[in-house]
Amino acid sequence: MAADAQGTPEQARADSPSSTADVALLRDTANLVMGAARSGKRVVRAVAGDPGLDGYAADEMVACAAEGIVFEVVPGVAAAVGVPAYAGVPLRDAQGTDVRFVDARTADDRCWSEVGSSDATAVVSATLETVAAAAGELVAAGRKPDTPLTVTVAGTTTRQRTWTATLGTIAQVLKAAKVLPSPQGAQPVIAVVGERSAAAQREQLAWFESKPLFGWHVLVPRTKEQAASLSDQLRSYGAVPSEVPTIAVEPPRTPQQMERAVKGLVTGRYEWIAFTSVNAVKAVREKFEEYGLDARAFAGIKVAAVGEQTARSLIDFGVKPDLVPSGEQSAAGLLEDWPPYDPVFDPIDRVFLPRADIATETLVAGLIELGWEVDDVTAYRTVRASPPPAETREAIKGGGFDAVLFTSSSTVRNLVGIAGKPHNVTVIACIGPATAKTAEEHGLRVDVLSPEPSVHKLAEALAEFGAARRRAASQAGEPVTRPSERRPGSRRRARS
Repeated sequence: MAADAQGTPEQARADSPSSTADVALLRDTANLVMGAARSGKRVVRAVAGDPGLDGYAADEMVACAAEGIVFEVVPGVAAAVGVPAYAGVPLRDAQGTDVRFVDARTADDRCWSEVGSSDATAVVSATLETVAAAAGELVAAGRKPDTPLTVTVAGTTTRQRTWTATLGTIAQVLKAAKVLPSPQGAQPVIAVVGERSAAAQREQLAWFESKPLFGWHVLVPRTKEQAASLSDQLRSYGAVPSEVPTIAVEPPRTPQQMERAVKGLVTGRYEWIAFTSVNAVKAVREKFEEYGLDARAFAGIKVAAVGEQTARSLIDFGVKPDLVPSGEQSAAGLLEDWPPYDPVFDPIDRVFLPRADIATETLVAGLIELGWEVDDVTAYRTVRASPPPAETREAIKGGGFDAVLFTSSSTVRNLVGIAGKPHNVTVIACIGPATAKTAEEHGLRVDVLSPEPSVHKLAEALAEFGAARRRAASQAGEPVTRPSERRPGSRRRARS
């Protein structure tokens, strides 16, 4: 038995079933859990919030104990505590404010009277449709109409939204915000009421909703494997990344050249091997595994990586690169640090360069100029990926994404080719001038340009753009909106 420590946990009574159908469903679930446990299976029973506040979880624990089934309990976080923390509303202060918890859906007159007649901070579980009525109950029970409160919907998710008002004005605030009923039914909210509930300080304490890209849907035209660390970085800024591969990697049409080069690597033909992409590392690694080799085959060979991501891929393989550019992470940056061939210190004058079939000649020409012989080998081919699902294509063309990160000219061409041109409201972020030029040639206006050719610097630049946009809205007294929430009819045009 386990509890989900994230999710959107509820108060004890909020978790309790509200109908005969709910009770039947929970009993069916309990029977399923117990039946699987009796048959010797390992069972994880996830509940909303903390299992200590779920009466049916307690019943299941008792049943397990009665039958000698070993179980563990993982504590969770109740919505009544977790949501205010994500909204930037501490429930207690240094003076030890008393806190009362109320479920508006089951509270009776006595409960409202007790909470309304006290000065404790009240945490009310309700819905968007009933929270104004709950505020009215508290006023009727003795709370002042000007008592501050915050109301948070979709707490702990990137859809979270919080309103600050008073007991007497919350109905008008929600009406002015044009809050619409959810097609999925009642939307649970957590309201925090009290003079010392920190509602007045929420602008300074709202750490989650104030993230620079909070709630932004960002398109990352890369595979999940390539985009893993980039997507993690975007999430740290509050964004919701979506990976859409624009290229597919395939073996070379004639593998013999790659096979000869890998054998030459083992027999001492090369002084250096230079990796210009993660895909090149993957291609060599796969060929090694095909021959039953591992990272030990690199013994005695100097290894170069074009940038940090490629270096990390090599380290995952068990190889620490000898050379990574100290400046620009590109072929030009690699050449800046590459030593010239010295016949006294270099017993071998040859470099193995496994790369894509569409790679430029910059690195080859530069190495030859430094005195090296280069085996320029096609290790893999890049082809245009299959189109993404129809809903993704529609989101790209219809303005469903707030931003797109272009990490190369080919990602621009391929994304437009397989999915269409991003809508004019979508923020376009490019990794460098060449990529930006390609984007403009396709009729896109570039909003963000990375200061360095690094995917992480690109994400950082997008976050700075989002933060500046947020500040400008706040200073103008306007609501902070995402780019996708503004959809003018005209298409984006290139800068003149």
